[in-house]
Amino acid sequence: MPKARLTPASVTEAAAALVDEVGFDNLSMGLLAERLGVKTPSLYKHVTSQAELAHRIAVLAMTEAGDAIRDAIQGRSGSDALAAGAQAMRTYVREHPGRYAAANATRPTGPDDPFVPASERVLASWAAMLSGYDLDPGQEIHAMRTLRSVLHGFATLEAAGGFQIDASVDESFTWLINFIDQGLRAGAASGSDAAR
Repeated sequence: MPKARLTPASVTEAAAALVDEVGFDNLSMGLLAERLGVKTPSLYKHVTSQAELAHRIAVLAMTEAGDAIRDAIQGRSGSDALAAGAQAMRTYVREHPGRYAAANATRPTGPDDPFVPASERVLASWAAMLSGYDLDPGQEIHAMRTLRSVLHGFATLEAAGGFQIDASVDESFTWLINFIDQGLRAGAASGSDAAR
């Protein structure tokens, strides 16, 4: 069977699939070359280094995650948008733990880095999720950080098999979303009271 012609995009896609299987920390150019059926030096025609490859995976992950959340919340607001967007993130992390780890390990290298618009895509999706809560503008960043922290913690623990107690993880997730929803509603109400 002839080998597929490699491109930077196809190498990145293959590496992303690989890290979802073996873990981001286990990414190596040798392992990827073996997966693609080529010699390791062949990969360097398409990516300059393993660090660049990891960065490309992170950009891909942020783009995919932002799109998944955006698509899930389309036409929804308030608690419906929160539940749909949170579930989309949970599903993405569970299905793509290696890519998600790559995204969390990456920092932008400058304003022209493609990681910047990919990250902004995720932030825009989170902002859209929270827009129905009428939060005071000063509270929005705190709400986004809280939401990200809580969902990140739950999703990564679940993806790593960290919930061992014999109780429904889905019920726990629903409880978590209801808890966040109540907190956001209370935060919006207290912001309104303070503005009076």
